[in-house]
Amino acid sequence: MIPTGTHVRVRVPATSANLGPGFDTLGLALAYYDELEVEVRHEPGATVHITGYGSADSGNPVPTNEKNLVVQAVAHAFAWAKQPLPGLTLRARNNIPHSRGMGSSSAAIVSGLLAAKGLLDGVVEFSEQTLLSLATEMEGHPDNVAPALFGGLTIAWTDENGAHQKKLLVHRGVSPLVLVPSFTMSTKLARSLQPDQVPHEDAIFNVSRSSLLVAALTQSPELLFVATEDKLHQNYRAAAMPETNTLIAQLRAAGFAAVVSGAGPSILVLCDDPSARQSAIDLVRTHQETTWEPHMLAVDFMGATVEVLPVVVA
Repeated sequence: MIPTGTHVRVRVPATSANLGPGFDTLGLALAYYDELEVEVRHEPGATVHITGYGSADSGNPVPTNEKNLVVQAVAHAFAWAKQPLPGLTLRARNNIPHSRGMGSSSAAIVSGLLAAKGLLDGVVEFSEQTLLSLATEMEGHPDNVAPALFGGLTIAWTDENGAHQKKLLVHRGVSPLVLVPSFTMSTKLARSLQPDQVPHEDAIFNVSRSSLLVAALTQSPELLFVATEDKLHQNYRAAAMPETNTLIAQLRAAGFAAVVSGAGPSILVLCDDPSARQSAIDLVRTHQETTWEPHMLAVDFMGATVEVLPVVVA
C-alpha cells in the first residue's frame, strides 16, 4: 500500500498536432502548462479541486470525481501495474484551453499517468514506451500524447506492436504563435468530417509537404510557409469553423505559415523570426471581428515532468 500523505506534482505542456500536412503524425510541444498535485489520502475514492478551465465557475465544468479524465488515467496506470488504487485528492490548475486544439485531453491523460508514475516510484517502473502505450490506449492516437510526454517535435506512428514516436529538436529560430478564439470545436466532430478516401495527387502533395516540414522545423525555418500547405484535412473541416478558415486564409495571404492547431478552432502560426509574431497579431486585430487571444510561446523541449514531494503528515 502507498503511504497516506504520498504527494506528487506534475507539469504537462500544451501541444499542437498535425501542423498542417502532418495529419495524425506530427506534434509540437508548447511552453504552456497544466499543473497537477496528487496526494494519497485515507478515504477511498477521488476528489478533484480544479482552477482554470473546467472549474465549477468556468461555464463548462468537468467531473470532480472518479469520472474525471485525470483520475481515469491514474486508475489506468495503476491497473496496468496491478496495484490497488488508493484514495486520492487532486488539485488541478488547468491553463490549457479545453476543446480548442491545444491538446487539453492529452494533457489530462499524461498528467494522470505521470502522477501514477510518481506515486508508484520505487514500486513499479514505467518506461517511456509504457507511458506512450498507455496514453495512446486512452487517447486513441499518439500525435498529441507523444509531444506532451516527451517535448519537442515528435513523429508518431503505430504498427502491430503499438504506438511509437521519434523526438526531434526544433530549430531555435522557430517561433510559435497560437491564436485562441472564445468558441470551441469538438475533436470527434472534426474527425467525422474527414473522407474515407482522398485523391491520389492530394496524398502525394501531403507526403511531400510533411517531409519538408520536418526539415523546416529542424533545419530550415525559412521553408515553413510552403511546408505547412495541406490538402488532407483542413479544407474538409473548414465549414465547421468558418472564422478559423477565414483567418488562416488572411494570414497565409500575408505570408504567415498559419495552420489549424490540432482539430481546431485555434490557429498555430509558425514564424521563423520572433518579431514576426507581433505583425501577425496586428493583422488579426485589424481584420477580424472575432476576438482571438494571442499566445507567443516557445517550444517546450522537456515534455511532462513529475516530482515526488515530501510526505504530508496529517
